[in-house]
Amino acid sequence: MSERYNALGQWLRGRAENILAFMLFGMFAVFLLQIVFRYGLNLSIGWTHEVSVALWIWIVLFGSAFVVRESEEIRFDFFWAGASDRARRVMTIIIAVALIVAFGVSLPAVIDYVSFMKVEKTAYLKIRFDYLYSIYVVFAVAMIVRYMWLGIQSIRGKAPEAFDPTKASSGV
Repeated sequence: MSERYNALGQWLRGRAENILAFMLFGMFAVFLLQIVFRYGLNLSIGWTHEVSVALWIWIVLFGSAFVVRESEEIRFDFFWAGASDRARRVMTIIIAVALIVAFGVSLPAVIDYVSFMKVEKTAYLKIRFDYLYSIYVVFAVAMIVRYMWLGIQSIRGKAPEAFDPTKASSGV
């Protein structure tokens, strides 16, 4: 049963990577279109900037929520790499509790604010801001779930991986 869940998780992560790549391609295409119109045709089109910014917000938050692994996050390796398994477990528990509390306490206000933003729209494409910023709610919930899982794993005695510089790569 666990193998089936792992396979499903890997498949879902792969689809999230596909969506992220598609958004990045879209942002790049719109960026090139903006350059062609501005410098090639001497016409200014504002909607391309709007699309680029919206896609950037979604790329960062969607990617952080569903694609970036915990081991790929930025940390102070100076402390992390030199710590024992027990110390890394304690650091993970402390960070998990702090982030769960921070995101949990702010979540109702975030949901309320994003819902309130339905009254505003973007300048060119008239996209409602609640649609645009709804990804932050998804991101916050994903971070709560991720750090609950990491905290529980650390409490159960599973230490997070120590940084191994021999395994460092560009992500490929």
